[in-house]
Amino acid sequence: MKRQYYIFNNGMLQRKDNTLLFADAAGNKRPLPVENVEAIYAMGELNFNSKLFVFLAQQKIPVHIFNYYGYYSGSYYPKEYLNSGHLLVWQVRHYTSKAKRLTIAKKIVDAAAHNILANLKYYANRGRELQEPIDTIEHLRSAVEEQKDVPALMGIEGNIRQRYYEMFPEIIKQDIEFTERTRRPPNNMINAMISFANSMVYTAALTEIFHTQLNPLISFLHEPGDRRYSLSLDLAEIFKPLFADRLIFTMLNKNQITKNDFVTELKCCYLRDKGRKTFVRGFDERLSKTIKHKKLKRNISYRRIVRLECYKLVKHILGEEEYEGFKTWW
Repeated sequence: MKRQYYIFNNGMLQRKDNTLLFADAAGNKRPLPVENVEAIYAMGELNFNSKLFVFLAQQKIPVHIFNYYGYYSGSYYPKEYLNSGHLLVWQVRHYTSKAKRLTIAKKIVDAAAHNILANLKYYANRGRELQEPIDTIEHLRSAVEEQKDVPALMGIEGNIRQRYYEMFPEIIKQDIEFTERTRRPPNNMINAMISFANSMVYTAALTEIFHTQLNPLISFLHEPGDRRYSLSLDLAEIFKPLFADRLIFTMLNKNQITKNDFVTELKCCYLRDKGRKTFVRGFDERLSKTIKHKKLKRNISYRRIVRLECYKLVKHILGEEEYEGFKTWW
């Protein structure tokens, strides 16, 4: 079974005959059986060459690159191997049609709101004072269907997220300083952790899109633009509460990650290597977990759920089945 490989050490990743070989700065070598590699996460400073990228393209392996501070820098996205001109035409039509685009965007925001509420209700049932934000977010969610355009819908989504983030100190047991969401750069440990976790969800979504006929540049909630795969942002909205936020809550509440795992420099906060490794290990374990799918009646991994979300979008775009965003039932 294929899996993700996370490389934290500095060194050289290269092709060796018909497989991959990583050599660290001390000269230690480790083979990566190419038949087992789904995607590579370059968390350290790695050297590559064109021979490697040709091989990765042949093997259909994307590479996600993170900088020294652990922030996502970009992805090597091999040439699509499941091209469909027919689907591409219809995907573009669903973006250019205001009504069609808004329909999908509403489903994404509604599913994201549902999953956010599931998190809040989970902790409310465990003694946290969360009923007021739950009521507020449910009210905002009820207004999703009334929105007439995507910018207004994004406003609703932003308000939901803001009220949700305001409740993080109530959910997290550690003594933390967190009053608002800041991104560029994150200014405290919670913002740093959210940014890192969200980038992991984004890249997981991008990897799954690659294995479908969808074009990652054409999105519906987020505006397509230069230098980003905006469809990954759309899918990430649905899954961030489940894959990122739940893991943040668990790790902080169990003291698996603490203030000692962060560095603050010039109003910029980021995870140390140890903290990143701990989170990545937990993230990979979580997405490898399986659950019995309500519709398929069989066990599938959390990661596979993201792929299925792509297939649901394909069916909607082709007019085969109306799209409904993924809503957690556990």
